[in-house]
Amino acid sequence: PSFGKGRGGESPAGQPFRVVAVTSCPTGIAHTYMAAESLQQAAAEAGIDLQVETQGSAGFTKLTPEAIAAADAAVFAHDVPVRERARFAGKPTVDVGVKAGINRPAELLQEARAKAERGETTTAPTPVEEAGEDQDGYGAKLRTWLMSGVSYMVPFVAAGGLLIALAFAIGGYEINTAPSVAEHFVWTEAASWAALLFQTGGLAFGFLVPVLAGYIAYGMADRPGLVPGFVGGAVALTINAGFLGGLIAGLIAGGTVLAVQRVKIPTALRGIMPVVVLPLIGSAVTAFLMFLVVGKPVASLQQALTDWLSGLSGANAIILGVILGLMMCFDLGGPLNKVAYAFAIGGLATPNEGSLKVMAAVMAAGMVPPLAMALATTVRGRLFSKTERENGKAAWFLGASFISEGAIPFAAADPLRVIPAAMAGGAVTGALSMAFECTLRAPHGGIFVIPLIGNPLLYLIAIAAGTATSAGLVILLKGMRKQDGTPRQQTGDAEAAPQPEPAKVTVAA
Repeated sequence: PSFGKGRGGESPAGQPFRVVAVTSCPTGIAHTYMAAESLQQAAAEAGIDLQVETQGSAGFTKLTPEAIAAADAAVFAHDVPVRERARFAGKPTVDVGVKAGINRPAELLQEARAKAERGETTTAPTPVEEAGEDQDGYGAKLRTWLMSGVSYMVPFVAAGGLLIALAFAIGGYEINTAPSVAEHFVWTEAASWAALLFQTGGLAFGFLVPVLAGYIAYGMADRPGLVPGFVGGAVALTINAGFLGGLIAGLIAGGTVLAVQRVKIPTALRGIMPVVVLPLIGSAVTAFLMFLVVGKPVASLQQALTDWLSGLSGANAIILGVILGLMMCFDLGGPLNKVAYAFAIGGLATPNEGSLKVMAAVMAAGMVPPLAMALATTVRGRLFSKTERENGKAAWFLGASFISEGAIPFAAADPLRVIPAAMAGGAVTGALSMAFECTLRAPHGGIFVIPLIGNPLLYLIAIAAGTATSAGLVILLKGMRKQDGTPRQQTGDAEAAPQPEPAKVTVAA
């Protein structure tokens, strides 16, 4: 497409139109890099000079101040707050969710060009504005704050869970009774190494709730929220309020800091506000409320949830597996998918047989959509476009790695057939995983953590059954459409949402 008055992507002065972009998603794994890839492809087609900063879970390399200063506009495609957003103050800005960066990158670049031509600029945002667009409302902002905490928590869960799972694989389940390796460690004994892994993983898990609370508060109030958030998370652990307590503590801490920041204070005191006053007042208020007001009811609710998960069996477990499978496959990394995923990793904070089954079911169901699309394009390639067949090759790896977003190009092109088929397969896999009593301590990894899964052979059968179900339904539905003579390019959102080229996704663990 052509932007503005110049040819291609050039400005009237003959210089390329320059854009800086930031992409981020709650887990910082797939959507972050897929959005960057889509924006880069659209910019290349339009002759636009684009530089992207991917704020993923592995950290990020900042755009240089020179690149930002030279840019004509900025594009933010994010589901968690943009870090250090004040750097982009004064730039015409397009601010959208990360999925928009994947599905309609050309439109975003065109909108950025239009804003630049109109001379629209932005001012440095306040912390609460950073957490979401003004028009989103507090419901959307609440989700953004919670996902901010979850995104920072996931690496702790992954590291701790994998270390504990490896410890059990090496030393057996009795390794949890081993003495401290600081007091007893024999270099030549496998049991000592297993104990080292188990105790290190346990320490990593110990940070889970404080990190969750701290970064929820950070998403709300920026750095001044960190100390009250971590303190509130530590209190949640102390009173056994668990994952739910961490959520509540983070919101209390962030809200307290925001409230204190709105109080007018003398100029002479402003220098000590972020270092002394905000951490002091925020921590004191958060600890008081968590210890004496909301902590005990939340702890009781957390215990009830833990007991319910522990008692899951038979039909109840299978029904929960179906529900989780449907949620994981409905929006392929969107809000429902993230709710199911957060529910699963929250259970790992207080692991028991039930919560480990839930984690296994969630990961298995999340692998189904891309694997199913890959299988369908392999078996009946003529039902798919050339671009979809290329995407299908990449989807094998994405699905095997538990990256549900690998099915997004297919869902964007034909949602009415792909999404129901994916949900059906996810429900089958979730139900079978629960019925087979498969367990999992690692929140990510796909087939690469199969050796650490309880009942691994049955787990693979559950994934294969769901994949076959989804692939078969997609082939059936697309075959029926072709028999009816419906032109392929008029199906679903094919015209409105052009299919991206095969995604070259960098996975940041």
